[in-house]
Amino acid sequence: MTSRWGSSRSLLPTREVRADAALGTGARSALSRLSPTALASRAGGRRFPLTAPPWPGGVPRPAPEHNLGVQYDTSWSRKYPVRLARAMLLDNVTRPLARVLASPLLRGVVELESVEAPVIFAANHASHVDTPLLLSCLPLAFRHRTVVAGAADYFFDRRWKADFFAFSLNAIPIERNKVNRRSAQLAAELIDDGWSLIIFPEGGRSPDGWAQEFTGGAAYLSSRTGRPVVPVHLDGTRHILPKGGTSITRTRTTVTFGTPLWPEEGERTRALSGRIEAAVATLADEASTDWWTARKRAVGGATPPLQGPDLPAWRRAWALPTSTADSRDDDTPTWPNTTRP
Repeated sequence: MTSRWGSSRSLLPTREVRADAALGTGARSALSRLSPTALASRAGGRRFPLTAPPWPGGVPRPAPEHNLGVQYDTSWSRKYPVRLARAMLLDNVTRPLARVLASPLLRGVVELESVEAPVIFAANHASHVDTPLLLSCLPLAFRHRTVVAGAADYFFDRRWKADFFAFSLNAIPIERNKVNRRSAQLAAELIDDGWSLIIFPEGGRSPDGWAQEFTGGAAYLSSRTGRPVVPVHLDGTRHILPKGGTSITRTRTTVTFGTPLWPEEGERTRALSGRIEAAVATLADEASTDWWTARKRAVGGATPPLQGPDLPAWRRAWALPTSTADSRDDDTPTWPNTTRP
């Protein structure tokens, strides 16, 4: 209220005026804390119960749980809805793309007619194309119930990669640099459960076109589960997408299946691994020559080694065998007209 004497507040004692002003400031402060902006800011703050409660200072924290690499759980990728979606992807996308990019010629598919699943497919490794190509070439009895051994440090080092490869390729994490009980146990359990396995015993892609020395993973799993190893040779995939390459080139390929190798009683893992490598080397020789020549060399112990000659890099490049897939003429029937998986 005002009068000719001025504001009514001027008639109040100084102490009361200051108290009234303080109350006004507190009310405005409370209202400001209830504004939408302030509430949103407070909701975004690290306060319980909107976030995890604070850890007691005197209690030691447990080690963080790692769920990537060999610890990544792939069980979800083998549930029926995911398997159905992956089967549609493989049959309607991967196989047509493989036909366009790789034009694969299949050999030795008859070898798979004499063996029942599950089996262990052990193949050479030269390109990222190898896995989808081999999956697309498997007969129907194996195609949709096969898991792929993938490097845990490469395909399962990030969440999006682990999810993607577990879904699209049915990959499981395998430790390739050292023996890991968890990954070996998982692979063995899946084989015992009826799943076939694709594994690349080299442990990685070839850097120069020649194969690397085989590790004993396939042989160990075969000896442990009692299931056979089917040697496989993939020819021409390094021309499509070599290691370190960034572009894809359309190239003809050949996929050759060998005779299944059963573990013998009392046979050591190293000996079985040597037989697997020798069988893949024979298939590689067949890809660059013919069936009779490759078998004749194998009987005489004259099969060229998968690792190539011990020469300088430029000479090793010159010594790479010529692929029969590169020399096929246009009239040669190709997959799926020759041998349908």
